[in-house]
Amino acid sequence: MTLHTNRRRLLGATGALALSPWSLAQEPSSSNGNTQVFTIAQVVDTSIAQQDVSKDLMIGSRAAWQEINSNGGLRGLQIRHATFEVDGSPQSLQEALQAMSTDRQCIAISATSGERAAVELVTQMRKKNLGMAHVAPWLQNSTLEVDNRTFPIFAARQQQIHHALRLLTDQGVREVGAIYATAQDFRQYRDDIEQISQNLKLKLKTFEPQDDLGQMSRRLTPDTPAILLFVGGTPEIISFLQGIQAQRQRYIVALADVNLQTLSQLGGTHRIPIVGTQVVPVMSSSLPIVRLYKSVLAKRFDEPPTALGLAGFIAARYTYNVLSTVDGSMTRANVLAAFQKRSFMDIGGYHVSYGNSRQSNNFVAQSMLTADGRVVS
Repeated sequence: MTLHTNRRRLLGATGALALSPWSLAQEPSSSNGNTQVFTIAQVVDTSIAQQDVSKDLMIGSRAAWQEINSNGGLRGLQIRHATFEVDGSPQSLQEALQAMSTDRQCIAISATSGERAAVELVTQMRKKNLGMAHVAPWLQNSTLEVDNRTFPIFAARQQQIHHALRLLTDQGVREVGAIYATAQDFRQYRDDIEQISQNLKLKLKTFEPQDDLGQMSRRLTPDTPAILLFVGGTPEIISFLQGIQAQRQRYIVALADVNLQTLSQLGGTHRIPIVGTQVVPVMSSSLPIVRLYKSVLAKRFDEPPTALGLAGFIAARYTYNVLSTVDGSMTRANVLAAFQKRSFMDIGGYHVSYGNSRQSNNFVAQSMLTADGRVVS
């Protein structure tokens, strides 16, 4: 029987299961009775600031592993996709990492989300010198130093910002405003945005973060640049949009942490178009990986396709493809060695290519949420 799951029901169950070893729903056994011997762990941050990213990445990964298991799993054995819910704090990450490291069946960590959990997990794995592959984490800052056990496959915010601003200059835009949702965003990305704007000969007006983003947006004047680059996530942009006044035609350019599907579901809370960068192909793409994702999602989950969901799906498929190349027994050491080759991988038309770097892929695309609530790609 096909497993058909609603996201709200799946996520609603996580609160009671927080940090129970291999907490969230596990894959069904295969019809031929094989025992689940390979475990892939996924860490998801369900704190308010991160849960909108995490839920779609989790669902995309879950869908991919279910489909992989339905087609024979790995070496004829089922893969156990086990998800740890954390609150973003170092303590919760330590507990999750301890449980993962002591489970002998766990051979890799895949698609950690959101960014705060991913960064903390990279840091703690380095401190513990844990010899396990950390695959396709949601790392959004390209300046973070990754070691030889971390394998990012998605474009970071710096690449997204450059892509968005370059397209604006190609369209004749000469002035933009930069809105920072938090002090951390301001510290991490201000210099990058200023340098990119200077290189592109864009006039930049910077808005420092404030506690009340709605109040900040209400203070915008008709002289404020019509196009605003928003550096922050979905909860923050929702707060910002609540104060937008109909002073003039405006556009907001948001980054991949903003979930356009969530904003669309809010209906009348926004009045202006929002262009969102994404680190995976658009939903209208004819690439095989997009078609497969939409087909599997429709079959197994009562959810609309999203860019973040596709990212989780690609993360799982990439993890599986590299696992299929492992030489010898499926040990952590052999799995890590396979990933450390950083070989070129074609995931249904989405290319993972590291070159001479430990950071893969600068692929960035864009979709738009229109003023009347439609997501157009």
